Amino acid sequence: MVTATFRFYEELNDFLARPLRRRAFSYVCAQGATAKHMIEVLGVPHTEVELILVNGESVGFNHPLTDGDRIAVYPKFEALDIQPLLRVRAHPLRVVRFIADAHLGGLAPLLRLAGFDTLYDNHYPDADIEALAAAQQRIVLTRDRELLKRRTITHGCYVRTLRPREQLREVFERLDLAGSAQPFRLCLMCNAPLRRIAKDEVGNRAPDGVLERHNQFVTCDVCRRVFWEGTHWQRMRALMDSVAGAPERPA
Repeated sequence: MVTATFRFYEELNDFLARPLRRRAFSYVCAQGATAKHMIEVLGVPHTEVELILVNGESVGFNHPLTDGDRIAVYPKFEALDIQPLLRVRAHPLRVVRFIADAHLGGLAPLLRLAGFDTLYDNHYPDADIEALAAAQQRIVLTRDRELLKRRTITHGCYVRTLRPREQLREVFERLDLAGSAQPFRLCLMCNAPLRRIAKDEVGNRAPDGVLERHNQFVTCDVCRRVFWEGTHWQRMRALMDSVAGAPERPA
């Protein structure tokens, strides 16, 4: 029998049973159990973990636990505001791309608005999300902690808030996305790139009044929708500025 002492820090406590939160506690582990296995047995998805210390030394997820071990588990360093000494995450992502599960239908178009390639289909089964995330190196966004425990999902984010705009702010802050945002680059519906078109190419895809008031248009070649800088664009621009941080204007 292996008994180890665990201590989880910061927001990782949200995943634990209430009596185990914000304190060290002993837990009986299976013989040969790894750090990853026991962390997830206790309710914390491995994608939420940035650093594991066993007896004061940094280890990876596959580290086997032995009797008497003391395990400290830390979340993303952005939330802790400390300098990491060793990253235990494997396979760093070169491009930030997402796949959102059925619970996040309002968040997906907002991420596309910010310029982030985001797959979403409310009929995706968990197995498809796992496969697409692995094949296309996408970060899984979900409110289902069990989905993040799937073995091949290496990058994920458990979204805590409920309203889409609050979810957007949460993801921006947790993943430090402000510097990578490229607003108004993707179609909110299709996730396809937008391109500029001449006013005389718009035809009947925009109301006559819009053609009279505006000269610049973009379109999506998948759904053929046309977009212009109207009042809706202005509201979305204000949202992007508030989330990503608008550049300071000279005094």
